[in-house]
Amino acid sequence: MSSAVSPLAPKRYPKMPEVEGVRIAATEAGIKYRNRKDLMVMVFDEGTTAAGVFTRSQCPSAPVEFCRRNLPRGKARILVVNSGNANAFTGRKGRESTAMTAEAAAAAARAGEDEVFLASTGVIGEPLDAGKFSHLLGDLVKQAEAGSWEEAARAIMTTDTYPKFVTATAKLGEADVVINGIAKGAGMIAPDMATMLSFVATDAPIAAPVLQDLLSKATAKTFNAVTVDSDTSTSDTLMLFATGKAAGRGAPLITEPSDPRLAGFRRALGKLLKTLALQVVRDGEGARKQVEVTVTGAKSARSAKRIALSIANSPLVKTAIAGEDANWGRVVMAVGKAGEPAERDLLSIWFGDVRVAHEGERDPDYSEDEVSTYMKRDEIDIRVDLGMGRGKATVWTCDLTKEYVAINGDYRS
Repeated sequence: MSSAVSPLAPKRYPKMPEVEGVRIAATEAGIKYRNRKDLMVMVFDEGTTAAGVFTRSQCPSAPVEFCRRNLPRGKARILVVNSGNANAFTGRKGRESTAMTAEAAAAAARAGEDEVFLASTGVIGEPLDAGKFSHLLGDLVKQAEAGSWEEAARAIMTTDTYPKFVTATAKLGEADVVINGIAKGAGMIAPDMATMLSFVATDAPIAAPVLQDLLSKATAKTFNAVTVDSDTSTSDTLMLFATGKAAGRGAPLITEPSDPRLAGFRRALGKLLKTLALQVVRDGEGARKQVEVTVTGAKSARSAKRIALSIANSPLVKTAIAGEDANWGRVVMAVGKAGEPAERDLLSIWFGDVRVAHEGERDPDYSEDEVSTYMKRDEIDIRVDLGMGRGKATVWTCDLTKEYVAINGDYRS
């Protein structure tokens, strides 16, 4: 884990309220790290529903495969997460490790193994010895408390320089419901669901199919719209759990995605996921600047997003931003290589409010001094208008610094 906290870390953190029906505990299992917690459990009351989205990598980790098998039932009683080892590309040993962990977790929570969810993060290709920590789960479940959200966020960190956690409230019917979320991620971050690990819990009474619909739709414009380095992890997992305990305060049970009473909850969930996703971007390994890339005037929204990602993932664009150089020629390059409809002589480019290129050439009113001053900021907005249609998309990334190479050059050592 990097020793210096990212300069883009949150200046203040929220006080995390309890989510009724959720208890949390974390401990030091010594999986890879020393003198820090690396094993976390989240225990859910009976009746908790679950939804999830996972990596689209063709080489998924053993825990991702395990979660996919259990998700169709839509019920959860315990989540077990370890850091320091991804349990990915570990073959039969990986499957044996998840089976051993699931058996111990089910016994600890007095639940069925199909109500267990697992996630692992860290080095790929190293066998995970579940014998190191499966015997700890019984005590962890007993010790679990409602308020330990920050502790949970710290326990799942790898190269992160700060913990990521956020809370929101929403109206469901006449009742207030709570939504809490944690995330981890700093490198190997690219939008292909879910770009890292993130776990969100609410006390709202929402049926599993509705929860899944909410999560899948909210992911598109949040976690699937961020990229640090274009690399999709084998372990990407985003899960949403709903305990239903707010029913005791008058919250209605929601069984249809079209229920109009969901509007406030849907907005709050989207905002919470966006905040977590941006916290991941702002902790991009070695990052010094957050970059927002907006593409308008594309043939379609899908085309706009592909072009935006081509810009956001370009090492040349990202290194220019790190060097505080408004090298708009690199943005032109990234638009041109995206493989999407674009017309050179219709293209306009802005850095912040400064239009640097227009109708296929440098803007005649462009001021190098003005844009150089803008590039010194720690939040940079790049906008491209293609002038061809109504498609638009926004994605977020960070700059690419020497420290990214340093962190990833010795990650395993």
